[in-house]
Amino acid sequence: MSKKIIVMLLLTGALAGLLPSVSASRVIEIRKKAELNPTIAFAGVPGDQKLSADIKRFLAFSGWFDAVPAGRYADYTVKAEKSGTYLTVYLYRGEQRLTGWRFRDSGNSRAMGKSVVDTIIEYVFQQLKVKGFCHSRIAFAAETAPGVRNIFLCDIDGGNVEQLTAYRTLNVEPCWSPTGKTVCFSKYGKSGIDIVETTVQKPRRSRILTSFRGINTGAAISPDGKYMAAILSPDHQVDLYVLGLAGRSQTRLTRGIAVEASPCWSPDGRKLAFVSDSRGNPRIFTVNSDGSGLTMLPSVGIDAVTPAWSSDGKIAYATRLSRAGNYVLAVYDLDSKENKVVSKGAGSWESPCWAADNRQVVCKRILNNKSSLWIVDTRTGRERELLHTGSELFDPAWSPCTKR
Repeated sequence: MSKKIIVMLLLTGALAGLLPSVSASRVIEIRKKAELNPTIAFAGVPGDQKLSADIKRFLAFSGWFDAVPAGRYADYTVKAEKSGTYLTVYLYRGEQRLTGWRFRDSGNSRAMGKSVVDTIIEYVFQQLKVKGFCHSRIAFAAETAPGVRNIFLCDIDGGNVEQLTAYRTLNVEPCWSPTGKTVCFSKYGKSGIDIVETTVQKPRRSRILTSFRGINTGAAISPDGKYMAAILSPDHQVDLYVLGLAGRSQTRLTRGIAVEASPCWSPDGRKLAFVSDSRGNPRIFTVNSDGSGLTMLPSVGIDAVTPAWSSDGKIAYATRLSRAGNYVLAVYDLDSKENKVVSKGAGSWESPCWAADNRQVVCKRILNNKSSLWIVDTRTGRERELLHTGSELFDPAWSPCTKR
C-alpha cells in the first residue's frame, strides 16, 4: 500500500490495526444518572416573539441550563421587558432579584439572544471564565458536489450556516486561529495538498501557509499564534513538524516509516498530541514541541484517533472498542489518569473537538450511512444533534471564545 493511501486512511480513522488493546488507566463508562444543570424559566419578552424565541433557543442550546416552562419552579427565572430601543433583563433566584441588565436593541434578535444568554451564563457561572460562549462558532467541511468539499460555519445551535470557501476541490480539516478571526484548512490541488488560511470576516482574504512538496495537512495553530503543527512529507516520509508562522523556522518532531496525523496543542503550547501507527494500530502520543519526551497516551479500545486537548487538561478522542465495532468518543483526564467513554448512541462517533467550556465536544456522527454533526456533553452524557443537511459533513472544529 502506498504511503499516501496509508496516511489518508489514518486521517479518516479507517486504518485497521495489528495490536491488541493496551490500556494502563482506569476505564469509566457513563452509565449512571446524568448530572443535572440548574433549571431556568423564561416567559419571554412581551410583544416580541422572535426575540423571545432566540433567547429561549440559546438558553437551551448553551448546554448550561435545563429550561422549564414559565410558572413552574426553577432554580433561576428570567424576566424581560422592552421599552423603546432598550431591552431590560432581570435574573431571579426564587423570589429574590439577583441582578439586571440593559441591552440596546440592535435590530438583530439572534445576536441579542446570544448576548442576553452569554451575560446570564457569565453571571451564574463566574468560575467558567469564558466570555461570549454563545457567540462562538463551529467550522466544518461539507460535500458540495461529488469529489468536492468546502468549509462552512454555523452557530452553536446549528443555525446561521455560512459558506467560507467555494473551491472546486477537496477542502478539509478546518482549524481555528487563537483569535477566532481566521480558519486554516487543507486544500487539495492538482500538484499537491496545501494548508490555507482564510479570514472569517468579509471581505475574505486567503493565503497559503505551507505548500511543500507532497502532503501538507493537519494544521493546528499554537495557543500563542506563533507556530503551526502540521503533517508534511517533503522527503516522502509522513511526519509531524512545527513551523514558525512569522519566519522560516522548522522543527521535525518525528522521523521514520510510521505515519503521523491529527496534531493538537496542549493549552500551554509546550506539548502536542498526535496519532501515529508506530506501534501497529493508530495510537495517540504526546511529545514536547522540540521533539523530546515522546509518550504513548493510555487509551481504551483497539485504536485511538483524532485527539483534541481541552484547556483544563483532558484529551478527547475516537476509538473502537472492538474490531467490528463503530467508533465511540472517549476522554482521558491527564490529572486523574482515567479514561471515560462519553458517547452512548448508535452509529459511529468521530472527530471530537472541545468547546471553550471544557465540557462539550462537537463531533461527526455516522448513522444509517449518513453523517451529521452532534454535540456531546461529557459531564452529563447528553447528546444533541447540531446540524444535518443533504450533504455529508466532516471535521467539525469549535472556535475559541473571544470577548464580544
